[in-house]
Amino acid sequence: MRPRTRLALVMSALLVLGLAPSAQATEPFLLPDLRQAPVGCPGGYRGDPVQCKDWDVCMVADVSNPNAPCVRDGEVRAVRLRFTSAEENIGDGPLLFYGHRDSTAQPEMTVRQAFQVGYHGNIPRSYDQAQRSSRTSAYYEPAPAHVHWHLLHFERFQLRTLSGNTLVTDRKNGFCLGDRYSPADADTMPHRVHEGDTPEAQLHEFLGPNMCGHHNPQALDVTEGISVGSGDDYTYKVDFQWLDITTVPSGIYTLVNTVNPERTLIEKDYGNDSSSVALSIQWPGAAKAAPARITAPPVVQLLRSCPGEEFCAA
Repeated sequence: MRPRTRLALVMSALLVLGLAPSAQATEPFLLPDLRQAPVGCPGGYRGDPVQCKDWDVCMVADVSNPNAPCVRDGEVRAVRLRFTSAEENIGDGPLLFYGHRDSTAQPEMTVRQAFQVGYHGNIPRSYDQAQRSSRTSAYYEPAPAHVHWHLLHFERFQLRTLSGNTLVTDRKNGFCLGDRYSPADADTMPHRVHEGDTPEAQLHEFLGPNMCGHHNPQALDVTEGISVGSGDDYTYKVDFQWLDITTVPSGIYTLVNTVNPERTLIEKDYGNDSSSVALSIQWPGAAKAAPARITAPPVVQLLRSCPGEEFCAA
């Protein structure tokens, strides 16, 4: 699909949702553009993504622990393929959302997406000012590695067969978003945030150390997002940054990461929301499947990296 066609579809969606500026408005809404970074690479990586090392194969004994320590021997109850995932905003305006609930009796917050109006223009500062209701929500994650508010359904991980069938899906359910790193090509982005007193620079200053209501389960409001020219990454040692490959047969597969998979957030372009890698999984002894008693992990080899593409294994 041509860029102009994609933009036209997005603008049509905005009109349907009542988001497009009125006839009297002189400035447009600036849309974010989420880009899924190469799978298994640290945020801001500048080299060949095939050489990325932010992934591993981890045998675990405690399957109830989403961040269980890797073991080399003893009872092995699961094998996890762990990997870093990262998302970047390369669009015209910030990705920004506000979560809100009326009382602590509500376990989750409803979420609204906010848009900057014109370059260096106004950025909504609250849930009430945000222009669009979304189909997602935010909840408080009490796990020790988090203890903050997560946006649900922001990203999805899948292991797919050569025919495109999904074999394994992730169990990760939420993300705390902020400006964690600078993408390798940030300097080439025309709308990246610069220092100064502009609204987007002030927002960037807030999102840099943003901890999403850390240690505050009683919060009624939360703010999360990613500025233009920034990214948010989750390393492969974080809870649920893995797919369970315990019962996956030996073979060639595609591991695909997709940001905004249900399109609950409005973007300028949805065509770069996925990145993938082709990989080989081979159980010891040239076995076609995992043994009844696992004593060694399968050998996993990264064959090819396909940034910006949903399909990688041919």
